[in-house]
Formats: sequence, structure tokens, C-alpha cells
Amino acid sequence: MERVISSWWSPALQKPMEIVRYGTVGSGGPALLMFPSAAADYLEYERFHLIDSMAPMIDAGSITVYSINSINSESWLNHEMEPRHKAIRHQQYNQYVVDEVVPYIQEASGRVPIVTSGVSLGALHGVNSFFRRPDLFAGTIGMSGIYDLKAYTKGYFDEDCYFNSPVDFLPNLEDDYLLSMMRSRSPIAIASGRGPYEDPSASQTLSGILHAKQIPHILELWDQEWGHDWPTWRAMMPHLIGRTLGHML
Repeated sequence: MERVISSWWSPALQKPMEIVRYGTVGSGGPALLMFPSAAADYLEYERFHLIDSMAPMIDAGSITVYSINSINSESWLNHEMEPRHKAIRHQQYNQYVVDEVVPYIQEASGRVPIVTSGVSLGALHGVNSFFRRPDLFAGTIGMSGIYDLKAYTKGYFDEDCYFNSPVDFLPNLEDDYLLSMMRSRSPIAIASGRGPYEDPSASQTLSGILHAKQIPHILELWDQEWGHDWPTWRAMMPHLIGRTLGHML
């Protein structure tokens, strides 16, 4: 498997940011943009063998995977910061993804569809990125996420929080253009186990909102032997890729 690490000084974040690519560019298959969990880094999915679980698809040239750093330790997981500053940092991260990461992927892989993904807090970032910019991203795969940003804000909530909390802004979204883009993006998958430390109700809540907005998607709730841990995600990811991106591969 081809593995390439790049980095640059991010104007949005005012710090160096790394990105790793798995797979050979030019295959024409979709790019999977992965957001790490919690305060983890861009190599987390490699360390916990989630990349290995996708290796047959990557080696076949069906998909190219990109994994980026999080800045959660500089925003919602930093208990020393003022809440408003956390929200500002979150918005800067969104800017980094849209203005820097997406052009990097497009330059490397061409204008292939980009599908966002992640586990746990990374699922919130991935799903939120798609629903904020369905004109830019082609779909999303969220695993074991909580899609209510208020779960991380310790009671703080402002306009920036609202527009980064899918369970808050999606029910009120009336923009016909954005909704039409969401409805036309078939690879939308939300999945969770029912085992230890999982919160399947979070996925069900988001699914209910999507149903109400007539946005096609897949909801999968796995049984109680599937907990909030890497064995679950290593099994889920290739399954969900095959189920949701099959027409792109």
C-alpha cells in the first residue's frame, strides 16, 4: 500500500498540520477523508489497524484514504479554554478542512468524490462537515458518534455551536439548494453498536431528523457484542464502504 505523509503551515489554524494518504492516486475511485477520534492524531487509524481493514479496497485502487489531525485538545476537549474561544477554534478547523484539505485532495487525486468519515468525536466532525457543505462533499460515514455538539460544550451554546451541531441546525434547515444536495448524495451512513459505551440513541436521533427532511440514508445499529472500540469499527468500516460506496467503486 502506498503511504504518503505531507504537512504544511495552516493559515487557518496558524500551526503545522499533517495529513497522510493511503493508496495510489489516479485510480478514479472516491477519496475517504477521515477525522480522528477525541484528541488523537492523523495516524490513529493506522495504529489501530482500521486502515488494514480497508486494505483490499485501497490496494485495488477502489478508494484512496486521507487522514488528518484533530485539534479537539485546542477546542472542546480543552477545559482551560473559554467556551467562546473553543467555538472560534472549531470554526477555524472547519476553515482548514474546506480551504486547505479539500484543495490538497483535489490536487492529489483529481476532482473525485470526497466522502467524510470518522469514529466517536471524529464521526461528529465528519458528519457535520458533510451536512454543512453537501456541495463540497459527496457523502459521509459516521460510526459511534454523538451528533449533538452540546454533549461537548459543557452548557455553552452560541450561534457557532448551533451551526456545528447537526441535531440542532438540520431540523430548521429550509434552504432548498442545500437540501437538494443532501437528498442527492446517496452514500450517507450512520452506524453504532449497542454494546459497552455506545449510545445508539444518538444515531437514531439523527436518523429521525434525516427521515423528517426526506434525506436518504442508512442507519445500522449492531448488536450488544459491538462496543465503542476498535474491533467494532474495523468490522463496520469495510462493510459500510461496500454498502454505501459500491456504486462509486
